[in-house]
Amino acid sequence: MSPGRLAGLYATEENGHPELVAIIGRDDGFLILRAPVPRELRYDALTPQVPAAFWYERALHDLSGVEPAGHPRLDPLLAPQLDDLGPVRPGSDLPARDHDAVPGAEHIGPVDVTGRGVFTLPFGPVRSGVLESLELLLETGGEDILRINLRPHYKHRQIAKRFEQRTVDDAVLVAERVEGVHSVAHALAFVHAVETATDVTVPAAARLQRVVVAELERMANHLDVVTQLCDCAGLAVGTARFGLHKEQVMRLMSDATGSRFGRGQVVPGGVRAALRTDPAQLRYRIRTLQARIADDLRALNGSASFLDRLRTTGRLDAGLAHRHGALGPVGRGSGVELDARVWRPYDAYPDLTPFVPASSTLTDALGRLRVRETELAQSSELIQEAVQQLAHVDPTARAPVPSADGHHLGVSESAAGEILYSVTLHAGRVVRCFARSASFHNLVLMHNVFHGDVFTDLGFIEASFGLCYAGVAM
Repeated sequence: MSPGRLAGLYATEENGHPELVAIIGRDDGFLILRAPVPRELRYDALTPQVPAAFWYERALHDLSGVEPAGHPRLDPLLAPQLDDLGPVRPGSDLPARDHDAVPGAEHIGPVDVTGRGVFTLPFGPVRSGVLESLELLLETGGEDILRINLRPHYKHRQIAKRFEQRTVDDAVLVAERVEGVHSVAHALAFVHAVETATDVTVPAAARLQRVVVAELERMANHLDVVTQLCDCAGLAVGTARFGLHKEQVMRLMSDATGSRFGRGQVVPGGVRAALRTDPAQLRYRIRTLQARIADDLRALNGSASFLDRLRTTGRLDAGLAHRHGALGPVGRGSGVELDARVWRPYDAYPDLTPFVPASSTLTDALGRLRVRETELAQSSELIQEAVQQLAHVDPTARAPVPSADGHHLGVSESAAGEILYSVTLHAGRVVRCFARSASFHNLVLMHNVFHGDVFTDLGFIEASFGLCYAGVAM
């Protein structure tokens, strides 16, 4: 058995006593480790021995004030730097700054590369197009990107607090809004934790419907990545074609559930209602759409100029990907075959035709694209099979969910990778909810993928990761 991977790390409080909670993913499931935090709210940092804890410890320091002593870079991650606050307002206790006495470069952030002609270029948080808020500090000597540092705090919304003291039905609404583009996957991870706590048996029809909406969401997100890659390459036809395919998937979702993002469909104990689309019609539409997607992917892969922009761009070392436990297409594009639908199958996935997680050994942006291409075809097949089975099962949509107490884990696989929820319940209400997105776990790896890449490669690298920054700075 492998020693496992760090899947989550956070600080919480039990009966007035702070403690550290580490979640380890192993071959046989998850292992939860708990340790009390000393009264002075300090402990020896894990990052020097477990590099994957790097961002987790920065986040828990921001949110709880617990200090991981010896952390190599305890800069704010989810909280803004002092210099982001702007001029101090009258009446503030913060000391005024002498802007003329301190060089502006010292307010930019961490510097990892020094030398003649090297400078830091702040890029963002507002960028062209409709990209999410993110500040990138690019260290460069001209064209090559020597190092990049990321500051995602602009998206922080105190999500953990918004779960507290809500009923499980209301908390699902919060989960759906952690990462809007992964609404279904987050709702599934949350309700899986609740259903584990209550030992409820979800009806077969609901399990099948969950697969349908989850795979529609996966297809929409993968198509969005392909659209962005085409746009970066200046392929107007590809951008238009794959943008159209994504829109058609979202309209399918809207027709089936009443929401373009599938919101309101997944509830504890099952689904809110049966799909609104006739099963035979849904099968026909998804089969026809997948055939068109496959045709356009073949045409796209015939464009030498497009492929040249992806080959060797943003290479994520396979060894690093395994050590970090990289998730989703980012991990599978570097040979990490971790897919929660196969590793810990849930809902109706065990009842459908088994599939091998898509993976690639290319380790670059092209490898991540190859994973998404395969998953698009797999999702289409899963939807068609699930819809076919729906016609032969009892149409019951939801089972009653009793009240429950205790700590429980829930997991699902989004288009970006594994989503993990650690939920503490008491008398049917949420006391604490730690939501860990694949985006949070994976984004830190973007520090490590620049090997001679230049400014014009940045868009391809960012798009190929396919992450949602709202899910990073929750």
